[in-house]
Parts: sequence; C-alpha cells; structure tokens
Amino acid sequence: MASFELICPAGTLAALRAAVDAGADSVYVGFRDETNARNFPGLNFSRKELRQGVDYAHARGKQVFVAINTYPTAGNAGAWHRAVDDAADNGADAVILADLGLLDYASKSRPKLRLHLSVQASAANPEAIGLYRDAFGVRRVVLPRVLTINDIAKLNAEIDIETEVFVFGGMCPMAEGRCSLSSYATGRSPNRNGVCSPASHVRYETRGSKLVSRLGAFTINTFDEEEPAGYPTLCKGRFTTHDKASYLFEEPTSLNALHLLPDLKAAGVKALKIEGRQRGKAYIAQVVAACRDALDRFDRGQSYDATALDRVTEGGKDTAGAYGRAWR
Repeated sequence: MASFELICPAGTLAALRAAVDAGADSVYVGFRDETNARNFPGLNFSRKELRQGVDYAHARGKQVFVAINTYPTAGNAGAWHRAVDDAADNGADAVILADLGLLDYASKSRPKLRLHLSVQASAANPEAIGLYRDAFGVRRVVLPRVLTINDIAKLNAEIDIETEVFVFGGMCPMAEGRCSLSSYATGRSPNRNGVCSPASHVRYETRGSKLVSRLGAFTINTFDEEEPAGYPTLCKGRFTTHDKASYLFEEPTSLNALHLLPDLKAAGVKALKIEGRQRGKAYIAQVVAACRDALDRFDRGQSYDATALDRVTEGGKDTAGAYGRAWR
C-alpha cells in the first residue's frame, strides 16, 4: 500500500490528462468562475470539461476533486450552490470547501458527496477540525502552511480524520483565507474573487536601466538588468526600510518537502498536495512525474532525488517552509 496519496493540480483538461498520465492519484480542479481560488482568465473547467476529465481519470482508476473554496458574499450564494450540485452531478469524487454556509449546504443537499476542508479555512487545531467533522461530516482537512512537522504529528494524534499537506509549489506566507493584501491593492482577493494579484492590475515599466513591477498603484519591486523579474504580489515585494531594500515577508521561492517524506509519514499525513493550477501541462507533467518517482522509491525503501525539481522552483530557490521552522 502506498504511503501517501498524491494530489495534483490541473487548470485545464490537457493539464488534468497530463497529471493522470504522469502518476497522480487524484487531481483537483475548479470551475471557470469566482467559486474557486484560482480564477484566472484562460484557466479552469466548464461543466462539460469536468465530465470529460472525470471520465478520463476514472477510466484509469484515479479521482477528481473540485475546489469550491472561495467565500460567497452575503445573500449571493447561488453560484456556489450550483458549483456543489454540478460537481456532484458530473461525478466528482469530492469537493474542497472552506465556507461554513457552503459546507452546511453540501452536507444537507448532497449527503453522499465526500467533503474536504480547504486550506482556505485555516483549520489548524483539534477543536476547529472536530467542529467541521461533527457538524458537516468533513472527511479530510488540508492543513495550512504554517505548521511544523511536530505540530502536524501532535494534531494527527488528537483527530480522527485524514490530513493533507502541501509538498511542492508556490508558497503563501500569509494565513490562508485571511489575506487582504490583494484586495487592498486591487479590490480583488483570493478569498472572495478567487484571484490574488490579478493580471489586469499588473504592470512592468522601464526606469533607466531598471525594470519596475507594479500592482495597481503600488510599486512592488525594481530589478537590475540581469536580475530575474518575478510576478508582483505584495507579500513577495521588495521594499526599502531603514535604508535597506529587502523582502519583508518572503522571497519568491517554492516549497519543496520531498526530502521530508519519512517525517511526514511518521507524522500521520494521508495525502501530499502539489500547488499550481495556473501552471501549464508541461510543468504539471514534470512535477507530477518527479513526485511520483520519489514516492514510489520511498515506498520501496530506495533512495530518491529530492532535488529533481530544482529547475522549476520559483526564483530558482526552494524552502521547507514552516516544516523546518526552528523558531516559535
């Protein structure tokens, strides 16, 4: 039996097929609207495409989860309710939810549909997780990226539902589901609109020999001629304080926890999640294949290459994030 379930992203039908073919156990997707937290132009699934993706995955013994993980505005939950119903009607194996009202709707209207708690809910203690389990029948919780390995082990010792954690991909240094930086800068946020730092508000300008990145009215970074220019998000901006320019929150970098597979297994983690529904199918195929190879070798007791994904990390750097945190 495999040590972990490998959960992989797909922003398009082509990416879903690539993920399944490369070795995903389950693929998570979203609809083409504000109900999911990766609501970017050109991405995500129509209802017809979801059915096609589910059929493709099921024919190969794989699963499809639908992320409906943004928060409806008061009195305007219709699109979110339709998303739950359409996910169930098109054969999704689970839905990934964060909003309490939506969890209540799904548990009552679709009692046979498996419910997973999104990382957007930021549930990180036994009391919160127990509430979601008891009130709505949640079967799995995706843990926020602020917990150490020891935190996860202690948590798993006190709860009786599955836990899923991120193993590779873009890092979010903020408390998931709570960040308002994008909304402050652009009026649109991942929590309600499904988009952080929307491309419509991004600009790059040349100032002398430097390239400047801007988000809305804010300058996020300036880059020298030979310096790679990252995508402008406030949490990964470089700002001057006390006459020194630095990344105040976090440098652009990717999480890579492949070297921690033994520790994550000992901590009781059920599933490992790759971030990246906005990525193309070539990236998805490469990352999923590398993770699949590492997991298979780990299950056979063989050594594996934890650095195999160094070339596709953000900014050319990776980190263990909070998993390796030594401070409290």
